[in-house]
Amino acid sequence: MKLKRKVILGVLCVASMAAMAQWQWIGQDGRKVFSDRPPPSDIPEKNILKQPAGRPTPERVAGPAPDGAPSTPGNAASATNMAPRLAGKDKELEEKKKQAEQAEVAKKQAEEEKFQKTRAENCSRAQQAKAGFDSGARIATTNKAGERVILDDEARAAEAKRLQSVIQSECK
Repeated sequence: MKLKRKVILGVLCVASMAAMAQWQWIGQDGRKVFSDRPPPSDIPEKNILKQPAGRPTPERVAGPAPDGAPSTPGNAASATNMAPRLAGKDKELEEKKKQAEQAEVAKKQAEEEKFQKTRAENCSRAQQAKAGFDSGARIATTNKAGERVILDDEARAAEAKRLQSVIQSECK
């Protein structure tokens, strides 16, 4: 019984080795591609991230022949005939990228508008508060205990200085 388990375990280990024979490369559109076949010949060597261990790099071809025949170096010319069909996918991808870029620009523009609106509100509030301080009227605040406290001259001057710095930073 133990021998049978060892044999089954050994077969499973050998079978899993075949699953590890994977190629990984970065395609022309910038995405990672995983396959059990070598990448097309138009993929530069620097973009090949992973290849099966222990195997020499075979001569890469452009992909399967259009008639269903296996890929061979002689079929590379027929693979170039397939290029126009792939160009449509590239146009779709470029269109998606362009739309994503436009959405990103619109998002940034909306954030900038929101930021400018908030800044204008802060400026307006600071100017109104400064006008109230400059009017000479009594200004009261609440302390930590919740009691009303009238600001003395020192506190008024400090608050007026703070408001002036807010006006300078927000009202540009």
